[in-house]
Amino acid sequence: MNDQTLPPEYLEFAEELADAAARVTLTYFRLPLEVENKEAERFDPVTLADKGAERAMRALIGERYPGHGVLGEEEENIAGEEPWTWVLDPVDGTRSFISGIPLWGTLIALNDGTRPALGMMDQPFTRERFVGDGSSASLNGRPIQTRACSRLADATLMVTSPEHFQQPPYSDLFKQLSNDVRLVRYSGDCYAYCMLALGLVDVVLDPGLKPYDIQALIPIIEGAGGVVTRWDGGDAQHGGDVIACGDPRLHAQILELMRLA
Repeated sequence: MNDQTLPPEYLEFAEELADAAARVTLTYFRLPLEVENKEAERFDPVTLADKGAERAMRALIGERYPGHGVLGEEEENIAGEEPWTWVLDPVDGTRSFISGIPLWGTLIALNDGTRPALGMMDQPFTRERFVGDGSSASLNGRPIQTRACSRLADATLMVTSPEHFQQPPYSDLFKQLSNDVRLVRYSGDCYAYCMLALGLVDVVLDPGLKPYDIQALIPIIEGAGGVVTRWDGGDAQHGGDVIACGDPRLHAQILELMRLA
């Protein structure tokens, strides 16, 4: 782990970034909006809200911290001269955004060169701002904590979409987990992870994530007492197949099921 201490002004700056992104996203939310598809083989939407919010955040970073790197979803990555890198997803949950559903958010992480040391998920429409540094987490300044849940039979599981689990080995694993848990819910994106940190959800599964999909959420979940790893138990900050659990005991149990699958 990097021994750098997170300067307090970085949290204040992350708040500024979230405010700048919100001014853009709220301009477009629940209004007629042109939607582009970024991929030929599947629907991967992007809008002016995504592009404009990231551009606004990048402009502020370039002005305030020109030596910092930037890793974002919509524009080219910038390698910084200093260890710090801002990791941005301007609208995580664009499918919900274009459907008028507020299960989306702006993700902002600050990576210290070793790990995401600060994470923020801002939902400006519902006025919810989740923040974590790996040691603590809060919602609008109020401390939050995951809940105890050591048994699958008591757990609430969230996944973004069942279509991600149609092929083996994902399909077999999902069938077993969905049969064993108390409740399965869909289409939460970043919001599902924050509900886990808030103590309302117990497990979130997502295959094929990118670094900007997960880095901001790791300090929030860990700060609230949860665990985030890849499905093989490794470091999730670079994306891949990701599992988050509010209770480390449940996390260990599910990893064992994955190993045997």
